[in-house]
Amino acid sequence: MERGTTAPPDLELVVSELAANAVRHARTRYQVTIEVGADAVVVEVHDESRALPERRDPRPTDGGGRGLMIVEALSRRWGVRPVAGDGKTVWAELALPG
Repeated sequence: MERGTTAPPDLELVVSELAANAVRHARTRYQVTIEVGADAVVVEVHDESRALPERRDPRPTDGGGRGLMIVEALSRRWGVRPVAGDGKTVWAELALPG
């Protein structure tokens, strides 16, 4: 984060969920990038899998499947960009406080 910029309170959780999805589902190397803009922070997690993430609708008794629901709830918006021949990037945009 840039000096004088306060991180969104949910930034760590969103990064954690996106990185955990890369570890659990892609099972490839991954890279996290965080960019700070004028009014938002964009988190990107790139992995080498071509499989696109699916937002699930888990039952209350399911042990998982809530990661993208959490990302969706805490972000302004999120999405996925396939990268030709090199997997995909899942991203989320969070508003900066204030």
